[in-house]
Amino acid sequence: MISALTGELSRVDEDRVQVQVGPLWFELMVPAADVPLLQAGVGRETTFHTIFYLEGDAAGGDIEPRLVGFLRPEDRAFFQLFITVKGIGPKKALRALVLPVGEIAQAIESKDTRFLSSLKGVGKRTAELMIAELSGKVASFTRTAAPRAALPERTSEDEAAIAILTGPQMGLRRAEAEALLYRVKQAAPQATTAEELVPHMLKLHAQRA
Repeated sequence: MISALTGELSRVDEDRVQVQVGPLWFELMVPAADVPLLQAGVGRETTFHTIFYLEGDAAGGDIEPRLVGFLRPEDRAFFQLFITVKGIGPKKALRALVLPVGEIAQAIESKDTRFLSSLKGVGKRTAELMIAELSGKVASFTRTAAPRAALPERTSEDEAAIAILTGPQMGLRRAEAEALLYRVKQAAPQATTAEELVPHMLKLHAQRA
């Protein structure tokens, strides 16, 4: 079993990296939150704390080995708890981890469904399951979380952007549009009008598809 490996970070893609360890090259899937940091570290020696799992249908003989890498052992430990939630497999979990583990754990412990629903690929129902199944189990991971600002009241422009995405042409559910708006507010605070917000929201929606 490979529990950790150290090598030269050779390549970083959207959801995985390549690491050279001597004559061997390893491909590791990584959390979305770590990608920007890893992109800045290409060419450097990096240690990953790893989890090995098999993906595919055993009955059909279509199985592929996967190696998941984390920069911190506590992130690996959180991931192992995270994937115990019904409906969250390893791939979905890695996409959902777009924020530091401490912040997600803090949202679970404070039962912040709205915040959790903003994570990539996580809807309201999954957020509620995360809280039901993990609340009380992830408190130790909140120690490194930065305080989260209270969510601001929605403006008329925010509501207009939501109305556009939930209208007959787009047909998104309101909860989904609200989650997209929340993420845009975090990533692009300069966007304040519906005309500015909607393109950002549509881009995020396309990435989630």
